[in-house]
Amino acid sequence: MPLTIAQRLDRLKVRIAELAHWRDRQSAAIDGWTFEGEPIGHHQDWPHRQGVVHFAATAEAPEAWPLADIRLQLDLGGESLITLSYPDGETETFGLDPYHQEFPVKGRRFSIATETVARFPFGEPNRAPRLNRARFIWLDGPAHRLHLLLKQVAEAIEVLGEHEVVPHLMDAAEHALRSLDWPSDTAAYISRTSGAVMQQKIWELPELEANPAGLTNEQSASAATAFEALTARLKELQKRFPPNGELLLTGHAHIDLAWLWPYRETRRKMRRTFNTALSLMERSDDFRFNQSTAHYYAQMEEEDPELLDRIKKKVADGKWETVGGMWVEPDTNMPTGESLARQVLYGQRYFEKTFGTRHTVCWLPDCFGFSGALPQILRQGGIDSFFTIKVNWSETNHIPSDLFWWKGLDGSQVLTHTFDNPMQGYNGFVQADCYVPTWKNFRGKTQHDTSLLAVGYGDGGGGVTPEMVEREVQLRDFPAIPQARWGTVKSYYEQAHRTAGEKNLPVWDGEIYLELHRATLTSQSGVKRKHRQAERALITAETITSLAHMLGADRPRSLEADWRVVLKNEFHDILPGSSIREVYQDAEQELDGVIEHAKAEQAGGLQALSTKLPKGGVGDALVVVNPSLAARPLSATLSDGTAIAAADLVAPLSVAVFDKGSLKPAGGLKAGPDRLENDHLVVGIGKDGAVSSLLHKATGREAVDGSANQLWVYPADKPRNWDAWDIDADYAEKAVRLESPDSIALVEDGPHRAAIRVVYRYRNSSVTQTYVLTANARRLDIETTIDWHDRRTLLRTLNPVAAQARKATFECAFGIVERATHTNTSWEQAMFEAVAHRFVDISEPDFGVALLNNAKYGHSARGNVIGMSLVRGPIYPDPLADEGEQSFTYALMPHEGAWHEGGVLDEAIDLNQPLVSAEASGLSAGTFAPLAVTGIPVAFSGLKPAEEGDGLILRLYEPAGRRGKLSLDLPSGWAASQPLNILEEPMERKGPADIMPFEIRTWKLKKA
Repeated sequence: MPLTIAQRLDRLKVRIAELAHWRDRQSAAIDGWTFEGEPIGHHQDWPHRQGVVHFAATAEAPEAWPLADIRLQLDLGGESLITLSYPDGETETFGLDPYHQEFPVKGRRFSIATETVARFPFGEPNRAPRLNRARFIWLDGPAHRLHLLLKQVAEAIEVLGEHEVVPHLMDAAEHALRSLDWPSDTAAYISRTSGAVMQQKIWELPELEANPAGLTNEQSASAATAFEALTARLKELQKRFPPNGELLLTGHAHIDLAWLWPYRETRRKMRRTFNTALSLMERSDDFRFNQSTAHYYAQMEEEDPELLDRIKKKVADGKWETVGGMWVEPDTNMPTGESLARQVLYGQRYFEKTFGTRHTVCWLPDCFGFSGALPQILRQGGIDSFFTIKVNWSETNHIPSDLFWWKGLDGSQVLTHTFDNPMQGYNGFVQADCYVPTWKNFRGKTQHDTSLLAVGYGDGGGGVTPEMVEREVQLRDFPAIPQARWGTVKSYYEQAHRTAGEKNLPVWDGEIYLELHRATLTSQSGVKRKHRQAERALITAETITSLAHMLGADRPRSLEADWRVVLKNEFHDILPGSSIREVYQDAEQELDGVIEHAKAEQAGGLQALSTKLPKGGVGDALVVVNPSLAARPLSATLSDGTAIAAADLVAPLSVAVFDKGSLKPAGGLKAGPDRLENDHLVVGIGKDGAVSSLLHKATGREAVDGSANQLWVYPADKPRNWDAWDIDADYAEKAVRLESPDSIALVEDGPHRAAIRVVYRYRNSSVTQTYVLTANARRLDIETTIDWHDRRTLLRTLNPVAAQARKATFECAFGIVERATHTNTSWEQAMFEAVAHRFVDISEPDFGVALLNNAKYGHSARGNVIGMSLVRGPIYPDPLADEGEQSFTYALMPHEGAWHEGGVLDEAIDLNQPLVSAEASGLSAGTFAPLAVTGIPVAFSGLKPAEEGDGLILRLYEPAGRRGKLSLDLPSGWAASQPLNILEEPMERKGPADIMPFEIRTWKLKKA
């Protein structure tokens, strides 16, 4: 009875496994190894595994072996950078990891030196490292090639399933195997196959030969003949069953800048991976490799300029493709719009300076959702195309297209492609069972004839293997499977744009929300807080020093070096909180350094401003800078700690000098044990510690529905996977409200500031909240200190507000996004935790309430309840994530009208960047505003020194979706340029108004 295809496939796999044992003709051990200068033998444990260790040996391959067939095989017990040094002075370097352990050689004699860590590619420690293998093999080329080809045939048979070519492929493979003249000598055969899985299960194997004979010349020749015959048969079948579909292959090695390893290890991963890619290029004219991230190349420029020079040559040859146009592959949910603009500005400038090219494709395969501001930022940065595959990870709903126009907040569009490869996504493989499903899943095939496929081991780096390069050549002859060729990402998108010009592609409008990894908006609060502080500190430092320049001070210095540190720490596994503890120790230290330096720049800018102000008789002066576009009530903290909340206003983008002696608090501040009041608000604090009442005096409206700032703990915050990344939809099924505070006390009752403090305990943790109302405040600040010592618990604040709307407004980069407060559809149900920057607002036409924050991102809006996540306690990959103390502030703000009419953004700006002040003497009181923006209300992004030439760069944006007139009032002798893009180059803008909805506008301001 004939065997079925499935049975024949099982047999084929067994025969293919047999061939592998004869892949090498002979082997020769490499002895004489040293570990940190001390001898170490084969299979010997390392003396220690701390840090980077160094192996060394001198190797000499047998003279009788053909040089072209000699391979070096190494497994030293960890990841390594290995350098082979030949007698003539030539060297070659490779990366060694579990997927790259066999290397060609250029001579028979050489020395080997390594930099090795006892780690695997995903950061896992090898707790018992040893020198597992070090030998030469004489590769039997025909046996190797036939073995690989048959493996590929078997993979094709399996993935093609019921396709009518399958019986023909099976016949061809079986015929090839039957044609072989194969050894059967008992001693050699048993010794050769002893490592097979089944043989290892035998109770006791017979005595084995140390170096059993390989194939004879005749037997090897039969393998060569079988290979040629099988290849010819595949080509014949290809004519009858032509390739189905087309894939453009891009060699890739996704290297997470930091994740399950610290950045210092990434620096080694870069060198290992880059050397491996270069070695493949030297041996294949067809192979192409792409690598994003300007920061990586800048690091190479410092640490290994010779390696960077080699990469530059391959870039010039068109073999190595730099992609992305950004400083790193950043998270795009949490950085402010100015940060994202700097990612492109500094990324594109670096790529152009270093490689002579700018990029047109934004390459972000692995980020956790994408801001609707991104298309405009990219287009203004010269980038018209976008790539990701992360959208395929959404749990519930999927964007219905994989080749489409992505339309941003302002209407800008970028051509977007995503492929759906079920075999490791962007870390794909070169094999039929990767090609076929990737093509099958490509929904855009009716409009475009090619999909992209990135291949190579990644996340922990490594990249493409020599076998992948060899597989690509063999697969060219296969029938029925998609045709695939190495190519560049740029060429793929050039062709896709031609298609888009001829056909109507789908459009996705607005943010791309990932229905997964929602906890990355909350995990590792410390780095999120410091990142926001660093952003604001840099923007403010640039603004103050630029205003000083406009008043006559020296031109400010560039803060690009500090920005690069901030941009680096926006990487999509740092800022989201999904890395190990060591990463956050480094990140917070780096960000602290940026903040310290930026504060010093601010102080220097204030001093420079003061020297340009009119002299006068104010002996005890307060110099105040307002680095924003809204007039603000004067609030400051003096050097002796005294809080000032005066009735005076500070004009936008101005420096004001006040006589401290004449400053009076705004009127109406009153306080009691459970009540705070000023001219704008009346606040009641209940016995549960929550806000029982928040009366908005101007409208007479109560702002809370029942009570606000309810603190809830969710002790079952235990996602089924991805501990630091995820919050499961049913996390709230078990909830504990903190409603029995340890204490409630009036702790401040001054003319400028009053405060009530509430202290809670939950198990091992404490939450201290101070309700603060200043004399001139339009918001109730909730200064919060959490001392957290509980794992796998989530703390949130819930705020039922006395306003009803079908949509809530969430601030995002360069604008806002409106999200449903109801759950009618699966899309709305899935958005139970979403990003907001500085505020979330629910408004009726004439009244609304906003929740503001200065350090948080994870929010919800369900019905009339605004929620915000405050802290979590995941245990993987950092068992101590957010352990200990952290402080931040959030605020409740009732207002008249819609959010943009009620001053919500202005108050959010004030909470995140207070007025900057310093004490001085001998000045004249008054306000000095060198720059004014008039017309429609707009938002301030930055004022900085120009990257090229003299002058300053001013960037504004429209934050609410309106259009209107806009003008700049400049000092005498200053002029504004024509419109610029974010690269600070002239651009043609479209639109009938001076500024359009959510538009980013940039000018160079220069002395005439």
